[in-house]
Amino acid sequence: MSEEKPVPTKGMRIIGHVLSVLSILFLLFSASGKFFKPEGMEVNVTPLGWRMDQMTTLGIVELACIVFYAIPQTSVFGAILLTAYLGGATATHARIDQPFIIPIILGGVMWLGLYLREPRLWPLTPIRK
Repeated sequence: MSEEKPVPTKGMRIIGHVLSVLSILFLLFSASGKFFKPEGMEVNVTPLGWRMDQMTTLGIVELACIVFYAIPQTSVFGAILLTAYLGGATATHARIDQPFIIPIILGGVMWLGLYLREPRLWPLTPIRK
């Protein structure tokens, strides 16, 4: 007896891909700033407890996580890595009383995009019929 594998609807797949692409674009924008270091960036980075010479390394880590998320075969692993990365961003901002909702929303959008296009995640959710 074989169980039928769940299949996302076309609409779910499209919405999932759109959310994932939007997440990737936002994260690429974030990573690019760490490589190109626009003028005035140091004023924003220093209060966070980071030095400018650390930004390139942080950008490489962020970019590696994005690549894992963007590749379908490693997207779940990439989402886990990005969750950790965004958790660090949340903690960095929270510890100095800055708004930290953006990394939380971004993580939620990223996971929702993956969830809608990846039916293997569906049995792992706490939502039951």
